[in-house]
Amino acid sequence: MGARGVNRRQFIVRGGLAALAWSVPAFIPRSVLASPGRPGANDRIGVGFIGVGRQGSSLLNYLPAGGQVVAVADVYRPRAEQVGAKYKAKAFTDYRYLLDLPEVQAVVVATPDHWRAIICIRACQAGKDIYAEKPLTLTIREGRLLVEAVRKYGRVLQTGSQQRSDPRNRLGCELVRNGRIGKVHTVIAHNYPSPWHCAFPGEPVPEGLDWDMWCGPTEVVPFHPDIFAPRANPGWISFRPWSGGEVTGWGTHGLDQIQWALGMDETGPVEIWTEGGKFNPPTYTKPESKDRGDRICSVPKVCYRYANGVVVRLENGPAGGAIFHGELGSITIDRGKFTVDPPELGKEPLGPNAIRLYRSDNHLQNWLDCIRTRSRPVADVEVGHRTATICHLINIARELGRPLRWDPEKEQFVDDPEASALLDRPRRAPYTLPETI
Repeated sequence: MGARGVNRRQFIVRGGLAALAWSVPAFIPRSVLASPGRPGANDRIGVGFIGVGRQGSSLLNYLPAGGQVVAVADVYRPRAEQVGAKYKAKAFTDYRYLLDLPEVQAVVVATPDHWRAIICIRACQAGKDIYAEKPLTLTIREGRLLVEAVRKYGRVLQTGSQQRSDPRNRLGCELVRNGRIGKVHTVIAHNYPSPWHCAFPGEPVPEGLDWDMWCGPTEVVPFHPDIFAPRANPGWISFRPWSGGEVTGWGTHGLDQIQWALGMDETGPVEIWTEGGKFNPPTYTKPESKDRGDRICSVPKVCYRYANGVVVRLENGPAGGAIFHGELGSITIDRGKFTVDPPELGKEPLGPNAIRLYRSDNHLQNWLDCIRTRSRPVADVEVGHRTATICHLINIARELGRPLRWDPEKEQFVDDPEASALLDRPRRAPYTLPETI
C-alpha cells in the first residue's frame, strides 16, 4: 500500500514485554491447564486489536478467557504503547505489522468506519479471523467485496451487532417470525439522522499521532480533537467523510433487528423513497453539540419496502429496534427488551415446531467458538453487509431526494446511473482497496 510515514523500523514494540508474554515458566500453575469449560493457555486464540480507542478499549475488557491479547495497533502511539503495556502485548502504529505476526490468529477491528473494510479485507488475505465493529463498511461496494474476501479465504467474521446475542432481542424477533402478531404490514423505525459536513480550523497534531494515516483513504483535513474523537463536539461519527452518521452509528442496531425479525438476512428492500423537505446538511465550522446537525439531517424522512410488501418507515421508533405492526397486534423491540400489545400474544411457549433463531448469549464468545468450529457466527459477514447496505441506501435516498428502485440480488439500482455512482467513494492513494480479492 505504500509508505505511511511509518517504516518497518519505526513500529512500537514494548521491549521485553513481548518476550515476557511468550516466556515459558518452569512451573506451570494449575490455573493455566485445560479443564472442562475452560481452555488452557495453549488453547487460547491469539487476538490482535486494531484500533484501541473508545470502542476498541471497551471490547478489550470483554474478551472472554478463550482469547488472549497478543498485539495491538493504533495510529496514536501513546495509546498503543499504554494498551500494549497493560496486556503485555506487542504494540504498533501500523496495523500491517500486526497482521504479519504468526501468533495473531484473529483480529478485532474497531477503527473509524472509513478504514474498516480495507483492514478487514487485508486481514482475510493474511489468514486472520475477524470481529469487526459495526457498521462493517462506509459504502455498499465495500460490503460485497468484504463478503467475497471472507468466503474466498474461509474466514470467520463476526459483525459487532451485539443485540443478536441478547436473549430478549432474540425472543422478540422470534415472536415476529412465528406470526404472533399475524402478518406484518408496517414497521416503525427510528428517524436516524444522516451525516453532515465539517470545516473545522486546524490545531497542532498531538505528538505520536499519525494523522495522515488516520485520514487514510479520505482526503487529509486539518487535525482537530473533535474530529479525532468518535463522539465529542460532535466527533467523526457525525461527519460524512468518515461515517454514515447515526444512520450507520445507531441504525445498524435498530435496522438489523428488522432484518432479523422479518427473515431478510440474505436480501434487502426493493424500493426506497423520501417524504418531507429537501436534504440540506449543514457545515460545522467550529465545535458544537450534534443536536443542530441531527435535527437538520433527520429531514427528509425515509421509507422503504421489501418485496413481500412490508413497509419500514423511519419515524418515532426506538433507536435500538423497531415497532412491528401486524394484523393481530404489535411488538416493540429495543435494546435488551421487548413489549407485546396485546400482552397475551407474547406468552411462551412458541411450540415444538416454532422457528428458532440463532442462539448466542455472548457475542465475543460466539465468535471465538466459531473460530474453533469454523462455523458461521450469529452476525456473519453477510448479515452485517446487508444491514449496512440498508443504512447506505437511506443516506443515498436522502441525498438524491427521490424514489429509488433497488435490486437486492444484483445489489444495484435499477436503471439509475446517478444513484449507482454513489455505491462507492473515491479513495486517496495509497490507502486503497486491494486490487484483487
